[in-house]
Amino acid sequence: MKKLKIIPLGGIGEVGNNMLLLEYEEKILIIDMGFRFPEENMPGIDYVIPNISYLKKKKENIIGGIITHGHYDHIGAIPYIMKEIGNPPLYASDLAEEIISKRQEEFSNEPKLRISEIKDGDNLSLPPFKIEFFKQNHNIPGNLGLFIETPEGNVVITSDFKFDKNPVNEKPTDFKKLKRIGERGINLLISDSTNAEKEGHSLSEGEIFENLDKIFQQAKGRIITATFSSLINRLQQMITLSEKHNRKVVVEGFSLKTNVKISQKLGYIKAKKGTLISPQKAMKLPDSQITILCTGAQGEERAVLMKIANGEHKYIRIKSKDSIVFSSSVIPGNERIVQILKDEFYRKKADVYHYEMMDIHAGGHAHQEELKKMISLMKPKFLLPYYGHFSMISAHARMGEEMGIPKKNIILAENGQIIEIDRNGYEISKKKVPSSNVMVDGLGIGDVGNVVLRDRQNLANDGMFVIIVAVDRQKGRVKGSPDIISRGFVYLNESQDLLKETRKKTLSIVNKAAGSGGAVNWSYIKDNLRDKIGDFLYTKTKRRPMILPVIIEV
Repeated sequence: MKKLKIIPLGGIGEVGNNMLLLEYEEKILIIDMGFRFPEENMPGIDYVIPNISYLKKKKENIIGGIITHGHYDHIGAIPYIMKEIGNPPLYASDLAEEIISKRQEEFSNEPKLRISEIKDGDNLSLPPFKIEFFKQNHNIPGNLGLFIETPEGNVVITSDFKFDKNPVNEKPTDFKKLKRIGERGINLLISDSTNAEKEGHSLSEGEIFENLDKIFQQAKGRIITATFSSLINRLQQMITLSEKHNRKVVVEGFSLKTNVKISQKLGYIKAKKGTLISPQKAMKLPDSQITILCTGAQGEERAVLMKIANGEHKYIRIKSKDSIVFSSSVIPGNERIVQILKDEFYRKKADVYHYEMMDIHAGGHAHQEELKKMISLMKPKFLLPYYGHFSMISAHARMGEEMGIPKKNIILAENGQIIEIDRNGYEISKKKVPSSNVMVDGLGIGDVGNVVLRDRQNLANDGMFVIIVAVDRQKGRVKGSPDIISRGFVYLNESQDLLKETRKKTLSIVNKAAGSGGAVNWSYIKDNLRDKIGDFLYTKTKRRPMILPVIIEV
């Protein structure tokens, strides 16, 4: 019996990494290809991307990829996976297309992408699917929800969304259009769950604008605002307010400059001639006439705000009358480094504003009242909460029940599970597709696995202890005293007794094994050293450094 398969490769049980498959009779439609940032226990990892093992085997069946909007948690994996899945055609709004294409220039060895522009109201036929696009407010222009006709009923994918009465740069939600979509009969609603645990209604960008205006009114010196480079609407607000209060604007940060240029080209950011100036020109103006927009609201080590805080920026130094505005929420895991950053500005007598003090940041995701309204408009038979940690998805599921959807019709899935659905019901297959983390480290994609990651964690936690032993090949005896190198474990100059005992044990282990006659198994000796010296060091320090024995035959 034919059924529609829904396969999340990422985005469930996590924030980011969004990638969803719709498959019918071997034809596969991809929705988004995002990444997420690494967790604290992933030292050295740049990004985590979805596992595409399933798609590699079926790349000839992929009919296309649809990008809902231009945030990296929905587009970030594109340069890393497109070649591997046959470079299928992509469909994206104008802003998302420009951001994707500009970023692809950094990957010169990757294939040229085939992107077609789509917009609100467009229809796209990719048999067996017919897709209709509808505008959704978020915090970036060109965000589109999807109405998909399938042989097994209509599916709506909300994308990230919020219902904003006073959005920036775009019209409010067209509720009449959403109602008409719902009246066409929705078999399955796949809906944003990111803020499902938050009560009430999300803040409007109009409220944020008013609160930012208050900062401009009372600021005596420069206003230095850090936000996400993809928060196009917030950048426009800061430019508009700067013009209102007779300030010039400096844009600092590679990604920020790139997105401002793209958005100006498309008309999503508007600035009067002469508003945007260089840092050099800003140095010649009074501080009360300067606004600085920069990256680094998450405390990123190489971002502009961190350079400013550390006194490493070429042109910008903190002054006591500066106002520092953190216009973004803090990504979980970044709280400590952001706090350190704030403290550094306080020490330098600057005024600091952040979203916990006043409403100067609004997320782009629906709160509970908006999620309920979406359900009431769509009236779906089945609900699949998507985009979020499992607690968020579970909260969304409870709301579905409150709105009258039978519990048996609410799908709680995990990444890699295959949901088989038709007009009458669904089941989650016992088969799963690979969905483990694929880690990007520099130019390496997936070459850092759990073993390498565990080694990095051990190095970060307890350091490294290298033992270098020279062995006389003919006599099978150690020549001289073993050399020891310690990094991140103990300070050698203050641990002479420990080193003396370690060398003594090393001599005993190697001489006993190497001098026993016959062929010498150096691998066995190294393993023996690693185990016994590791146990010895633990008894002395209660730490387990990574032991690296090096044996040199001379």
